[in-house]
Amino acid sequence: MTDVIQPPVHLHAVVDALAANPALPPELVRRLFSYRRGRGSVAKRGDLTDDMTAEIIAIDDPWFTHSLALNRGLPQAVRMTLAGHPDPAVRAAVVVGTEGSPRELFERLLDDPDLQVRVSLAESAHVPPDLRARLAADPDPKVRATLARWWTRAPEPVRRLLLTDPEDAVRASACSRYYARLPHPVPPADLLPALLADPVTRAGAVRHCALDADTARWLAEDPDEEVRGQLAERPDLPSSLRDALAEDPSPQVVVRVFARQDTPESTRAAIHARILSDVPPLDWLTDLPALDADSLERQVASEMAYAEIRTLFLPWVTADPLPYVDSPYACFRASAAMSGRLPAPVVARLLDDEESRVRTTMARHARDRIDPDTVERLDRGHRPEKGIRWRPADDFPLPAGTLRRLATDPDPRMRELAPRDLDLPVELVRGLACDPDPTVRRAIATHPRLPTRDLTRLLADPSEWVARAAAGHPGLPRAQMERMLALAGL
Repeated sequence: MTDVIQPPVHLHAVVDALAANPALPPELVRRLFSYRRGRGSVAKRGDLTDDMTAEIIAIDDPWFTHSLALNRGLPQAVRMTLAGHPDPAVRAAVVVGTEGSPRELFERLLDDPDLQVRVSLAESAHVPPDLRARLAADPDPKVRATLARWWTRAPEPVRRLLLTDPEDAVRASACSRYYARLPHPVPPADLLPALLADPVTRAGAVRHCALDADTARWLAEDPDEEVRGQLAERPDLPSSLRDALAEDPSPQVVVRVFARQDTPESTRAAIHARILSDVPPLDWLTDLPALDADSLERQVASEMAYAEIRTLFLPWVTADPLPYVDSPYACFRASAAMSGRLPAPVVARLLDDEESRVRTTMARHARDRIDPDTVERLDRGHRPEKGIRWRPADDFPLPAGTLRRLATDPDPRMRELAPRDLDLPVELVRGLACDPDPTVRRAIATHPRLPTRDLTRLLADPSEWVARAAAGHPGLPRAQMERMLALAGL
């Protein structure tokens, strides 16, 4: 290994990560105030002094001040100062960290001339209720619609205002299938007939309305697939309409019929087969340009239905799991695994299920039956859904002996676990710091036993994320911190 310390390949990423390093001395923190290439990370530090925040405000750089406004650790006096900043983006950012802020801060921002500031207030749960209620009369419908979607526990007079708003977008947000917060509000009973008659609120009203035979038939013929989908979830849906919706052209509607407890198994099997057949292999890079708008829309709808049918959780299966532990559908087996009443042989069978999601669901609901060997097996075979970073070892920490053995495992996903042993022998730490896989190097770059020489070398790693992790290590020598700043001209 060469003794020459190379300059970072990703210098600006390194400096940006260094700005958040908790061990960065105050005098070096100040040198970063002139840095404009990063994300303004230094302004989000929790150890800024009053003098430092005053200096940042005086610099009057829009992006830098905006980052300061997002700092949740700011003293309230500084927050009040920023609430009067001429840049509306800064004032909107102030709202993000307003927990515990004085009433006068919200009063100052409530009538702000900038739309985004008031939208941010409508989203915030920290605004005093009487002040937040005033936003239901805001002149801009975007503010009112945001309030309807985010304030699900609004007092009834406020929700009535929003449910009867003259703007379609506001009413649609107030009576919706989706809200930004739980629990979903229930519309006042006397408003339901009008909400059901209104096309923009109909889908949100279906789950709450009285469902007589005529209403059910009318809703089943609605041109909006969201209305038909909501109808398909109603437990009191007549079986004739359930069977008709099982043939609906919309994949989103038939998935809801698939999930019903009263759906005949032959119908469920036909729906499952249809959803799978509607999702042919597609290379999005080569096939996408050849798709017209309608074909693309159908493809996306089918992909969404396929994802939904894989990830359904069915409470009625969990309540009575034994008939479904051998279901041909993974979502049924996963829902059965959520029960806390399964006998040991069934638990063992589901821990060995062919589907990763079933295995991990079973593990999380049978914690007293999980040993380190089982955890390792589950983690080794874990196949996460796209965008999910969780893995079984996150819930079931592996013992040090296992982690040390995994440091030399052929699978980089398993080697990535080894740094979780904070007492990992130095020779193993050094070996992982030279690992050919960047995810492993990134994991070891924050280890407390990583020798200084290896840590310094990782600052020049070809992977930006490895270099960032190394720059944030609190054990990084001051000399290297100063070197990085000097290379960046700071």
